[in-house]
Amino acid sequence: MPNPKHKHSRARRDKRRTQKLRMTPPGMSVCPQCHELKLPHYTCLNCGTYKGKAVIQVEES
Repeated sequence: MPNPKHKHSRARRDKRRTQKLRMTPPGMSVCPQCHELKLPHYTCLNCGTYKGKAVIQVEES
């Protein structure tokens, strides 16, 4: 197994590791039925609809 000949600095190491921290949050879309924020291409968890059709039963509290 080859070993590194020179030590990499902490700054160089940390630059490589910051890519995971720069991730952007997922874009949210608005549900056409209840106007709540939801993930695109997912069932709305507030009203239980997907593309205008009731998909899951949501308990009203």
